[in-house]
Amino acid sequence: MEPLANKIRPTSLKGFVGQEHLVGKEKPLRIAVEQKHLFSFIFWGPPGVGKTTLARIYAKAVNAEYFELSAVSAGKDDIRSIVDKPSMLGQPKILFLDEIHRFNKAQQDYLLPFVETGKLYLIGATTENPSFEVIPPLLSRCRVFVLNELTDDDIKHIIDSTGYKLKKDAKDWLVQMANGDARQAISMIENTVNLYGKITVETLKDTLQSKFLRYDKQGEEHYNIISAFIKSMRASQPDAALYYMCRMIAAGEDPLFIARRMVVFASEDIGLAQPTALVVANAVFRACETIGYPECAENLAHGAVYLALAKKDRSAYNAYLAAMKDAKEYGNLPVPLKIRNAPTKLMKELKYGEGYEKYDPDDYLPEKLKGKKYLN
Repeated sequence: MEPLANKIRPTSLKGFVGQEHLVGKEKPLRIAVEQKHLFSFIFWGPPGVGKTTLARIYAKAVNAEYFELSAVSAGKDDIRSIVDKPSMLGQPKILFLDEIHRFNKAQQDYLLPFVETGKLYLIGATTENPSFEVIPPLLSRCRVFVLNELTDDDIKHIIDSTGYKLKKDAKDWLVQMANGDARQAISMIENTVNLYGKITVETLKDTLQSKFLRYDKQGEEHYNIISAFIKSMRASQPDAALYYMCRMIAAGEDPLFIARRMVVFASEDIGLAQPTALVVANAVFRACETIGYPECAENLAHGAVYLALAKKDRSAYNAYLAAMKDAKEYGNLPVPLKIRNAPTKLMKELKYGEGYEKYDPDDYLPEKLKGKKYLN
């Protein structure tokens, strides 16, 4: 039986829901589709927001041969077979590479010349920052499109498109559970119907709790487990942190995914209380990068216990959030003259940098922000 998600998947932008900043009127992807513009690009965004659907819509619109691979299981031979396959009527070839961040450097190096020469047009999809995960030469040949979580209204629209009628309380519960992920909403509807024959808040909850939904590296349980791992370290609970870490390892989670979250945690939650935490977290990341499974699991365990037991201090992170809020709200406020650079005679005449040697804390922030304290 064809999965529900495939049955309702739109085949044109007319039926696509969400990502208006990319597919709305006069937005970049809509223009590319309408003008049949061929180029390589990468979709970066959370799961269930339309990356695969947009790739298929684009490939159809530009009349290209379309191939899909997952970087989890694909290798050089799979790429070579696509390149060597005789082209149909001279059509361009588009390769949609899901989870492109799972391709190592050697695999990306192998892919690069095919993209450079136009033998393949690449559409990469990733939930991770491509700046860290894609080699610079390949990244420089791709435009990056950032996809956002779907809004509640988007999810409601998608729920309605499944053809199943849900009462308001069930629909509202499902929207909250989906948390911006259309795949989760559709899967819950499909699984609930298969298990219980009807959709209510109670049957949805029973489905969620059933073992029918197992750990999926792109699904909800993936995010539940990583959330539990981080919150256990935040609460200084090393046993719980180890348990959730092992859940991820046993499911085949990428060790760099786990280590990367530990690096973030070291600054976000431990920060100034124990600065060596960032050193340890970075060392764990490097160990995972160079050693790999199974041995790097020991490095992950070492790091998780260390971070869980470390003192916690979020002051630097909170200060960053407050400063970023002002930076976005006030825009380009003038830098005080005293701390401006003065490389020319004219700038010196205009008093750029004058009196810098006389320290006064009120001279460093723009006039509108004088006296503002971010670090408490």
